[in-house]
Amino acid sequence: MARAVWGGVTLAESDETIVVEGNRYFPPAAVNTEYLRDSNQHTTCPWKGKASYYDVVVGDDINHGAAWYYPDPKSAAAQISRYVAFWKGIQIEG
Repeated sequence: MARAVWGGVTLAESDETIVVEGNRYFPPAAVNTEYLRDSNQHTTCPWKGKASYYDVVVGDDINHGAAWYYPDPKSAAAQISRYVAFWKGIQIEG
């Protein structure tokens, strides 16, 4: 079972993650959205499409843009549609 942990809390946990380019993407239902806040940040990948970001908020601590997902990916990345990946100091275990 894979887990994403930051600030002593589990942000996501699943045994059905997908690894793409070394990043583990968690299914939407496995993510504790209470710790996510929409961000205005976006990036574009040539083959996945436009990524949207979340700030991760645990108590008074904010990790800006530390989670991302593809709300409407290109067909080559359809399998990760709305799946969430983490970075910027968030521990991925498992």
